[in-house]
Amino acid sequence: MSRIDHVTTYGSGVLGGQIAWHSAFRGKTVVAYDVTEAALATCRAAHDQYAAIYRKDIGAGDEAIAATRARLTYTTDLAAAVSRADLVIESVPEVPEVKTSAYRTLAPLLREHTLVATNSSTLLASDFAAATGRPEKFCALHFANLIWLMNIAEIMAHPATSDDTLTQVTEFAIEIGMLPIPVRKEQNGYVLNTWFVALLNAAQTLVTNGISTPEDVDRTFMKCNPGAPMGPLGMIDMVGMVTAYNVESYWGHRNNDPQMVRNAEYIKTHFIDRGNLGMPTGEGYYRYPNPAYQQPGFLAVPDKSRVAEIVALARPAR
Repeated sequence: MSRIDHVTTYGSGVLGGQIAWHSAFRGKTVVAYDVTEAALATCRAAHDQYAAIYRKDIGAGDEAIAATRARLTYTTDLAAAVSRADLVIESVPEVPEVKTSAYRTLAPLLREHTLVATNSSTLLASDFAAATGRPEKFCALHFANLIWLMNIAEIMAHPATSDDTLTQVTEFAIEIGMLPIPVRKEQNGYVLNTWFVALLNAAQTLVTNGISTPEDVDRTFMKCNPGAPMGPLGMIDMVGMVTAYNVESYWGHRNNDPQMVRNAEYIKTHFIDRGNLGMPTGEGYYRYPNPAYQQPGFLAVPDKSRVAEIVALARPAR
């Protein structure tokens, strides 16, 4: 067994909230921390949804759900949140300055033995190791969205990470039911997001540039990957528009990639500015809880009565 019994999630957004709930479900005592009561209210509402999802998807009973809730607390007091923490998992926005500030605020509040892990989507642990004040006790521990189904945990060290830290974090991942994926050298995006971000960026480019509709992009993906529950634009909804925008904007500017910058602006203009943040708000590319890609006819061969409509869409604009 690891020595990690008390876990604090620093950030209670989409993945921070999932990590908090799932860790509590698997027997850990968890504090969900965020900077505002409004953010925590959103997290609590998400946890109510997860209770129903865990009953449906993994057969959790009332006793297990009640025990999960009993292991969870919520607070905007950071010192209280980490006062007993064996592990703090950072899940703040994918903006380097925000993460650095979070670590510098966190560092003086931690007990000597406390480990810290980043759940950053595309940034490196070495970017923030110094700011943690305990680089040897710091690494990346990256979870996939829909943690209860896509149960992987990518473990990535930076040069100063100790073997004991990696051992405890790996044991913790296994204890909460994750398949550990060791990343053999530092890589922006680990294994998962190296291909996932490329996929989502390519799909977003097709929409941004007017090459295809979101629905047809997702149809091609789902048809060519039998059994896939959604396509790349549905995945952007799942990730959330704010994270998608932050990733596209940061890497677009850093790599001088004008297409990624245009993709970021498209997401901001068409979704964020309108308050449609994907699954968290019930609307993004699709409307939830019953998105079009889950409807029976989404992948069906169309009736011939639609030929004229399809031909009109296939004719290049003059």
